Amino acid sequence: VRPAAQAAAQVLYDNVKGNVARIGKVTGNLGNSIYQVYSKKNSSETKATYEVSYNRQKAPHGHLVEYGHIQKFKRYIGKDGNWYTNKNAPITPKQVGARPFIRPAITHFNEAMDAAKDRLIEELNKDYT
Repeated sequence: VRPAAQAAAQVLYDNVKGNVARIGKVTGNLGNSIYQVYSKKNSSETKATYEVSYNRQKAPHGHLVEYGHIQKFKRYIGKDGNWYTNKNAPITPKQVGARPFIRPAITHFNEAMDAAKDRLIEELNKDYT
């Protein structure tokens, strides 16, 4: 079951990575933070679960990109290459639109299920002698 679940996760992972690439990059942290991992706590002998998401420590701004936000202060890139907010420099609040990268991958769920079925059939047909 696990190889089939991983095949499905791979389809979703590839789509999330592609969605992030289409957004474009400033530092590349968001693209580098995308991961897929086997979830031991949500799996059993008959069910395998994988998670596809982004590492919130590597890209703490991911939710702002996914859902959009209101920008109230100037922001800048520090000498270390990280983004910072200057809370001493307010601006007229502006809505920064959402650029979802996780949610659109769900539209490829049928493709992911097909990959899982194909991999499961492949695993069942293996000769283990």
